[in-house]
Amino acid sequence: MATLLEALAGGPLVVDGAMGSQLFERGILHNACLEELCVSKPDVIRKVHEDYVRAGAQVLETNTFGANAMRLEKYGLAGKVTELNEAAVKVAREAAGAKAFVVGAVGPSGYFLGDALPDDLSKVRAALHAQAEVLVGSGVDGIVVETFRQTNELRIAIEGAVAAAGGKIPVIASASVDERSRMADGTSSAEISRLMREWGASVVGVNCCDGPMNVLEAITPMLELGVPVWAVPNAGLPRRVDERLVYVSTSEYFGVFARRMFKLGVKLVGGCCGTTPDHVRRIAAAARMASAAERSAAEDASQGPGSDSVELRARDAFEAWSADPPDAHAASAAPFAERSDLAAKIARGRFVVSVEVNPPVGLDLAKAIGAAKMLKSGGVDVINIADGARAQSRMGNVAMAMRVQEQCGMETILHVCGRDRNLLGTLAHLLGAHELGVKNLVIITGDPPKMGDFPDASAVYDLDSIGILKLAARLNHGIDPGGKPLGGATRFVLATGAEPAALNYERELARLAQKKQAGAEIVMTQPVYDPAVLEKFLDDIAPLGLPVLVGLLPLASYRNAEFLHNEVPGMQVPDAVRERMRKAGTGAAARKEGVAIAREMLAAVRSRVAGAYIMPPLERYELALEVVDGFLEADARADRRAVAAKA
Repeated sequence: MATLLEALAGGPLVVDGAMGSQLFERGILHNACLEELCVSKPDVIRKVHEDYVRAGAQVLETNTFGANAMRLEKYGLAGKVTELNEAAVKVAREAAGAKAFVVGAVGPSGYFLGDALPDDLSKVRAALHAQAEVLVGSGVDGIVVETFRQTNELRIAIEGAVAAAGGKIPVIASASVDERSRMADGTSSAEISRLMREWGASVVGVNCCDGPMNVLEAITPMLELGVPVWAVPNAGLPRRVDERLVYVSTSEYFGVFARRMFKLGVKLVGGCCGTTPDHVRRIAAAARMASAAERSAAEDASQGPGSDSVELRARDAFEAWSADPPDAHAASAAPFAERSDLAAKIARGRFVVSVEVNPPVGLDLAKAIGAAKMLKSGGVDVINIADGARAQSRMGNVAMAMRVQEQCGMETILHVCGRDRNLLGTLAHLLGAHELGVKNLVIITGDPPKMGDFPDASAVYDLDSIGILKLAARLNHGIDPGGKPLGGATRFVLATGAEPAALNYERELARLAQKKQAGAEIVMTQPVYDPAVLEKFLDDIAPLGLPVLVGLLPLASYRNAEFLHNEVPGMQVPDAVRERMRKAGTGAAARKEGVAIAREMLAAVRSRVAGAYIMPPLERYELALEVVDGFLEADARADRRAVAAKA
């Protein structure tokens, strides 16, 4: 059998898909050590490998992503590095037979490495090198060092794998970059590919990092290096549904991007988190087309010129609560209209506009404050601030909310997400926000920190959105979670999110009813691009009697429309809308068309909603004002008359 590099010289190869999400689908618990299953349940691991081989995979990764001593330590298995890695190679070999190569997977240590101390680097180096040595000794065809966000740890892993390989087998180095194609320290995909080659990798590439569109963008400059390139995207962005992560990129969509990648010259294409044998089957079909095209081109030339997901569990500790406090210590909540200016405007029928402006990555708030001032001058009522957006090093949103309210003289809406704080942390967060004058909240469960600079960060989920709503409603009655009086009551306005185009629509409606019972008073929707979808949603939730702020995200380009439709859960962009964006071209013309589409959506439901929640693309905040231009004047005049009459 040819070596892996010899096979790559002959044409593209198909890599397998996710292991973790496939194991969860087969009944493995989310808190299990997946690498240990190679010993305790080898038949389950073998079956996943075999399914990928049947789908067309020509390269299998061993189930050893976390089989280094540092990651295994939390399971009490640090002493079993050799046993688990050897077992993983054995079971992969049995499934591969003569049909597929087997590469040993080496993932990050799980230890965050920024400016690490020498002792920390030494510990990580020893753990990753030891694992690579076992894999090489077990007879793998190559080592793949994958899903590294930290540049210094990636270097350690590559150098350890190269030393272990001793020139006998290739080392594949795969980075995980952000939506801007950069590592955690800002290194670009082009530069990291050069460095990976310099450190000894024979194949370079990218894996994880959102879906096919972002991976294609990241690997394109890598092709200029002149070595084989590896591209292994997720099945889009993950969304937490109940106790699972759901990925929405279809196998057909994967096939489209696989064809593009192979056509550009990418040599290895496969699937990362959330992908299945169906995704691999589509990649295999694209590989066959690419191989046929290569053979045809070679024949012409010979005739001369012209011729899988980590499952997370949420623990709602407040299932027994109702929206009304159960004990005698409870005070009456302040009337809705008296809790904030936003609530007062909604109560008197004033059309309100909220625009999302998020904390920057780092410390400088100047741009965000400037955007808020510009939006206020344009008639925007409130600034919406996300909670830990994209798992990056962003300032806490309470601090930014306070600065906006102080320096801009306008209210904010604070996202409160269940991902990052336990019950006590959430309680402290809410009480602190109230003390600092932040009264409007939009409460969400939150997506997992799988994407971003810190994919190994723990997600907490003591409370989901319903649990946090119950907690905040209880605080509005002056009672803490233990039933003790607070000595006063908070005055929070409680909004929640909803997806009119949810994958499980009936479940979305049922949860929205539960959210109202838990204390939700306003609904803020995900962006919608189909008036029929939004009209149906508004009809179906009308009995709840909740005011709705319709979500609007002006499309920035055809690429943006395709990404939202294919890779983001809960988003549907109709064919006709995507075609409009395609015809609009790029740049200013595309943004103008995106604004026009958003304005049409708003006009279609203006009389049925309480306001708009606008998410400007790429921090182009001026687009938010273009979306609502002409929609605010009549409301502002009517509002001034209502206030004057009341006075």
